[in-house]
Amino acid sequence: MSVIASPAAPALPIYDCIALPAAALTAARQSLADILAIAIEHAPPQTALIVADTRCALAAGLLAAYQHCLPQARCIAFDDVSPEDVLAAFATLKADDLVILIQSTSFRLEAFRIRVELFKRGLKVIEHVHLSRMPGAESLVYLDSLAYDPQYFRGTGLVLKQRIDHARHGRLDSGDGALLVFSSPFESAKLNVGDYRDMHNVGGQFPIGEVFTEAQDLEAVNGRVRIFVFGDTNFRVNRPLQPITLIIERGRVSEVIDSTAAFDEVLAKIRTDEGEVWLREFGFGMNRAFSSARMVSDIGTYERMCGIHLSLGAKLGVYSKPQFKRKDARYHIDVFAVTEAVYLDDELVYEDGAWQV
Repeated sequence: MSVIASPAAPALPIYDCIALPAAALTAARQSLADILAIAIEHAPPQTALIVADTRCALAAGLLAAYQHCLPQARCIAFDDVSPEDVLAAFATLKADDLVILIQSTSFRLEAFRIRVELFKRGLKVIEHVHLSRMPGAESLVYLDSLAYDPQYFRGTGLVLKQRIDHARHGRLDSGDGALLVFSSPFESAKLNVGDYRDMHNVGGQFPIGEVFTEAQDLEAVNGRVRIFVFGDTNFRVNRPLQPITLIIERGRVSEVIDSTAAFDEVLAKIRTDEGEVWLREFGFGMNRAFSSARMVSDIGTYERMCGIHLSLGAKLGVYSKPQFKRKDARYHIDVFAVTEAVYLDDELVYEDGAWQV
């Protein structure tokens, strides 16, 4: 494989991807076509550049699906060229052109922060990362997660944001008597639902499906929450044999019940570098391809799971808080709550594995 000289003559092969079922690849083509047309609004005369590796079946399958959707796109085999070649290809693009990054791990171009720099140039970006962490059956779950239902993501997402932004308090019921109480209004919620019409940047990391916020007053968060999954030190989904209970006092983890060695390691790292373990993000995951029974190993992908996730550690750059200095905030560890119900004010918004809005 090599850099393509002509946008009209793709040199990267269309992979058969025999490791992935034909039906899954056909469905993926439709999902990507919807993302390109509805979410990204990619259309001529805008051009597209695909930068991909094919180190795993999922990456190869995505490449084939994008080539089907964008037969005129220029393609670059990341493993066969130098970083300078990739940067030179980026330099040929104009504002509103599209870059698609298909990565079995995560591309490194020295100090070049790919997505951030591409956004600065006014380019649209679709990024798929850490695909090699999701082999076999997990690849099929990942492909399912790319399905784009604009009515659900945009409609439900906007309603959730409106409810969050107007709520004066909230509650998360984790069952077995575990109740986490947010006795504070919330920060203005952020949307990751594939609607970029009022945003400066178009695109981001896929799959999508999330509305997130945090308490305006972090110390007004108290109670207990049972978590069934956490992100471990290798950025992978770690599911203990039984839920771990976190006791939260004034926005901090004060005690842990039924912990594991791996979770203790996470907490120890946070405490060593930050002193305390803060609870910050209150994430409303919306992607219905992921659930407590249907998982993938990459924590950044699983974060979109339909349900509630929280973050441990002081790092949440979207919201500024006076008690945190950006340079000192190092950790943002996603943990996933057993979620029986979620209330904003006294209104039920989540039950039976689905958003009730």
